[in-house]
Amino acid sequence: MKNFLYLMTLILALPLQLMHSHVAFAAVEVSAAQEQEKGPHRGRLLKDGDFVVELSIFETGVPPEFRVWITEKGQAVDPREVDLKVTLTRLGGIQDLIQFSAQNDFLRGDSEIYEPHSFAVAVEAIYRNKKHAWQYDNFEGRVKIETAVAQALQITTSNAGSEVLTETVSVYGKLIHSPNNQRNISARFDGTITKVNVSLGQRVKRGDLLLTIESNESLKSYAVYAPIDGVVQKRDANEGEQTDGRVLLTLLDNKTLSSELAVFPADRHRVAPGAKVWLSVKGVSQPVSAVITQIDSSLQPNQSVIARAHLDNASGHLLPGTFVQGEIEIASFRVPLAVKRSGLQAFRDFTVVFEKIGDEYEVRMLELGRVAGQWVEVLGGLKPGAEYVSGNSYIIKADIEKTGASHDH
Repeated sequence: MKNFLYLMTLILALPLQLMHSHVAFAAVEVSAAQEQEKGPHRGRLLKDGDFVVELSIFETGVPPEFRVWITEKGQAVDPREVDLKVTLTRLGGIQDLIQFSAQNDFLRGDSEIYEPHSFAVAVEAIYRNKKHAWQYDNFEGRVKIETAVAQALQITTSNAGSEVLTETVSVYGKLIHSPNNQRNISARFDGTITKVNVSLGQRVKRGDLLLTIESNESLKSYAVYAPIDGVVQKRDANEGEQTDGRVLLTLLDNKTLSSELAVFPADRHRVAPGAKVWLSVKGVSQPVSAVITQIDSSLQPNQSVIARAHLDNASGHLLPGTFVQGEIEIASFRVPLAVKRSGLQAFRDFTVVFEKIGDEYEVRMLELGRVAGQWVEVLGGLKPGAEYVSGNSYIIKADIEKTGASHDH
């Protein structure tokens, strides 16, 4: 730095005709101490000898903009005598050039300083034919993580784009036997049970022999066969007993179950037969799909109505009596831009995602719209095609918070 300033002194001592321009040049690197120094308007102080620029991001009643106050030797400089420009270089090489015009006792930038306020800053000021320049980094919400480390931490990304969002209503209920799949077996003619061919819990097929009964009137024996495939759910029949008109066996076919789902008052008008429902069942890894087939016309004691849906249970993994949670689809719509809700994090007063550019990640403050399922509509703050963290985004947030980067105004 000393050699650099000495060289500048020699250059300034040269005759003006030997210089390429009539404007002298002096460049100043902003030190760590200067980065923390604030002026009377709470702006960052940039010093070059006695020439001082106070650069502030002002946002009271207006979108964020730069405002600049300038002094020399402690005295205010007329802003009309200063030619000032600021170049902001954002992550990905995007540059914003801010020009200034005099207003009252300060210079006012001509562009909104949009979030995040994270950029490399280059400031140039020309006053009385002398050029002053400063450069410093003003990063916030940014962190660098090598690819191998990100993979080890299972940080996953997605590309923001158009998505079909499906709006749902949350419901709760349980699985029950389908009434259509239950058969109560009794004797056609009362008599003596001479043979029971099945046991409790046994699976039978349609046409299998269940019972043999000797009629009290004809004294002839006749057979009782299974009317459906199913499981012997109940057995009240033993050899030598009289049938006495009672139910002897109950068969249940559990290849299809029903779900009884409570729909609460605020959502009753939004749910109709034919709607698709996804059920989360404890012990089953993937949601089970079904279709609402019927909605009760009477209220339960808790003021809900029961909506019913049939479920395929050919695998036998679903058990009657199991409690379930469901999402009934009520509307679908395509939006131009959406991100996964799993990528959202809170940052300052914003909801954000972290955009990935190379090995660096940086916050993107989002303006959000409709929410449906795993997706949320993005109205602003992120460009289509942007690669953002959609899995384990909390790791990025924790790393950023660990660095303690502050928001510079």
